[in-house]
Amino acid sequence: MAKSKFEYVRLYELDDKLLKNVWMVVRIDGKGFHKFTQDHNFQKPNDLSALNLMNDAAKGVMSNLQDIFMAYGQSDEYSFVFKRSSTLYGRRSSKIISTVCSMFTAHYVFNWGKHFDQPLIYPPSFDARVVLYPVVRDVRNYFSWRQADCHINNLYNTCFWALVQMGNLSTSEAEKRLNGTFSSDKNEMLFSEFSINYNDVAEIYRKGSTLIWGETACDDGRTRKILQLLTSDIIGDSFWLEHASQLDNSLSDPQ
Repeated sequence: MAKSKFEYVRLYELDDKLLKNVWMVVRIDGKGFHKFTQDHNFQKPNDLSALNLMNDAAKGVMSNLQDIFMAYGQSDEYSFVFKRSSTLYGRRSSKIISTVCSMFTAHYVFNWGKHFDQPLIYPPSFDARVVLYPVVRDVRNYFSWRQADCHINNLYNTCFWALVQMGNLSTSEAEKRLNGTFSSDKNEMLFSEFSINYNDVAEIYRKGSTLIWGETACDDGRTRKILQLLTSDIIGDSFWLEHASQLDNSLSDPQ
């Protein structure tokens, strides 16, 4: 880059490099998505097309940024965890956050027509943040937190919309009915009043979506990397043991 007398202004830029040897987790969240989902007539309590669109957007991010080894999404959010050894953009926080967020938004808009017949009324937007985690336990607990949040929110929403759509309550009446209830109360309400066994609700709604890298065999005998979409439990040990060969290199603690 050619130098000029104006180049001194670069000195005002902050040095925002993230710590080395820790895992970077970038989480994006839909901005104003309560209104966005209403204006675009998303189905309640869950819209499978909307979740599939989120998954496609996340796949687009991971395909372009292969330092991301795992992602988890639910509702209008997605979390991406980078390899501890990643040197993407010199680990500059602002560049990593802005790239993930803009890339996710671009793929969301690009894939919209694949999932919805209705055109976009106005463009969606997302915000993002990055958080650093020093040990494997924290990374696992982060994903456990997000999946637990998925379960809590989906159980509430399933009850809420059952009361509105099947019980003919107003939204304020449904809120009042659910106020102070526990998970056991909500499960009993769904089963006794609406014949809904919450365990029969699709896993993608109850447990969210997990993306990890896998391999598939090619016709020439070689293998190539592919993204695997899973809707399984990630709080217990089973997921981490089953996919240890895919995750161990990325989830090994510093020596």
